[in-house]
Amino acid sequence: MIKLLLKNFKDAAFSILPISAAVLLLCFIFIPGQTSVILAAALPGIALLIAGTALFTLGSDTANTIIGKHIGSFLSSSKKTWLILISFFVIGVAVTIAEPDLSVLSALVSSVSPITLILSIALGVGVFLALAALRTLYGVSLAKLLLPLYAALFVLMVFVPREYLPLSFDSGGVTTGPITVPFILALGVGIARVRGGKHSAEDSFGFVAIASVGPIAAVALLGMLGSGAASGTAAASEELYVSAGAAFAVFGQTALHNLKSVAIALAPIAAIFIVFQIFALRLKLLRVIGIFAGFFITYIGLVLFLTGAEGAFVPLGTSLGSKIASTGAAFLIVPLGLLFGLLTVLSEPSIHVLVKEVETVSNGRITRKSVLIALAVGVAFSVGLAQLRVLTGIPLLPILLAGYGIALLLSFFVNPMYTSIAFDSGGVASGPMTSAFILSFTLGSAAALGRSIYTDAFGVVALVAMTPLITIQLLGVYSERAELAGRIKRVFARARVIPPQPVFSTQTEVISLNWQLAFEGGGV
Repeated sequence: MIKLLLKNFKDAAFSILPISAAVLLLCFIFIPGQTSVILAAALPGIALLIAGTALFTLGSDTANTIIGKHIGSFLSSSKKTWLILISFFVIGVAVTIAEPDLSVLSALVSSVSPITLILSIALGVGVFLALAALRTLYGVSLAKLLLPLYAALFVLMVFVPREYLPLSFDSGGVTTGPITVPFILALGVGIARVRGGKHSAEDSFGFVAIASVGPIAAVALLGMLGSGAASGTAAASEELYVSAGAAFAVFGQTALHNLKSVAIALAPIAAIFIVFQIFALRLKLLRVIGIFAGFFITYIGLVLFLTGAEGAFVPLGTSLGSKIASTGAAFLIVPLGLLFGLLTVLSEPSIHVLVKEVETVSNGRITRKSVLIALAVGVAFSVGLAQLRVLTGIPLLPILLAGYGIALLLSFFVNPMYTSIAFDSGGVASGPMTSAFILSFTLGSAAALGRSIYTDAFGVVALVAMTPLITIQLLGVYSERAELAGRIKRVFARARVIPPQPVFSTQTEVISLNWQLAFEGGGV
C-alpha cells in the first residue's frame, strides 16, 4: 500500500507540475507586482492538487472501482432486465445529483434555478445510463447507437434558443466528473465481464459516452420550454487576492465547503453499496472494511484536489485570461489555450482512472501512454479553438456538427474497442481542472473582450469533450496499420529462414508440411 501510494504521488507530481509551472510563469509576466500573492495562491494549491490526485487515485482503486464491478457483475448475472434498467437509472440519477462539477455549472446559469437544472440533468443521465446497460446486454454496436442519438440531438438543436446550445453541450461534459467516472466505468466492466463473448472488452466502455447524451438533451429541452433568456456578457473578472492572507483565508473557506460537498457527493454511492451488500453482494467483512477505507481515502483526496483547484486555479485562471485579453496582444490567448489544453488533461484525476482501465481491459495492447498522448493533442486543439471563438465569435454549432460528423464516420472504419474508448474519453477529459482553470481562463478573456458568457465563453467544455472522439479513433487507425505492418514483416522474416530439408516418403507428407507452414506463417 505504501509503495503504491508513493508511486501515485510521483505520477501526480509529473502530471500537475507542468501546468503549474506554465501558469506561474505567465502570472509573473502578465500580473506584475503581485509575486507574493501569486505564490501564496499557487504553492498551496499545487501541493493540494498533487496530494489530492494521489489519494483520489488510490481510493478509487480500492472503493469506487471495486463497488462498480461487483454491482455490474451481480446485475448482469441476475438475468433480470427490469432490475438492471431500474438499478442503472437510480444509480445515474443519484451520482449525478451529487457531482461537484455540476453544482459549479448551475451556479453560473442565472436563467434556470440550480435545482431545476441539476434534477433535469440527473434524470437525463439516469435514462441514458439505463440505455447503455441495455446496449451491452443485447450486444448492440456503439457506433450504430450513437449515430441516431447524435443525429436526433442536432435536429433538436435547430429548435433550441441560441444561448442554450453551448450550455447544453457543456453540461454533457461537466456531469462526467471525478465522482461519476470511476463508478460508471467500473459498472460497465462488471456487466460486460459477466456477459462475456468476443466483444466483452469493447462493451466494457461506452457507458460514459451514452450517459453524456442525457444532459445535452435535458438542457436543450429546458431551453425549448422557455426557461428564460440566457444572455448577457461575462461578468467582469475579479482581481487576484488583495494579499497573501486573503488567499490563505479563501483556502480555509473552500476546504470547509468541500468537506461538506464531497461528503454529500460520495454518500449516494456509499448508500447504493450498502443496499447491494445487504441484499445481494454479501462480501466478506474484511473486504467491506477495505472498501470503506477506500471511500475515506477517496473523500480526503477529492477534498484536497477540489480545494487546490478552486482556491488557486480558479482565481489565477480568471485573472490571467482577463489580463492577457485586455493587452494589445489578445491573440495570445489562442496559443496559450493550446498549451493549457495540452498540460491540463494530464492533471485530470479521472483521466488516470480511465487509461489504467483501458490498459487492464485490453491486456496491455492499448497502452496508457498512447491514450494520454492522443487525449493531450485533442484537448490542446479544442482549448485553442475555444479561445479563437472568444476572439472572433465563431458559432459553436457548425464546429460541433463537423467534429461529431468526423467522429461518427470514423467509428465505422476503426476497431470498435477504440470507438468505445474514444467516446468515453470525451466525457472524462472535461473534469474538474477543465472546469476550474480552463473555464475560468475563458470567462476571464471573454469578460475583458466584452463577449457573451453564454454564446462565446460557454462551449469550451463541449469542445474539450468532442476532440478526443477524433484523436483516439485516429490512434486506433494508426495502431491497426502498425500492427498489420508488423505481422507482414514477421511473416516475411520467417519465410526467409530455410529449415533443414527432411526426407519425405510420400508426396502427401510434403503437401501436409506446406499447409502447416502456411498456417503458422499466417498466424504470426
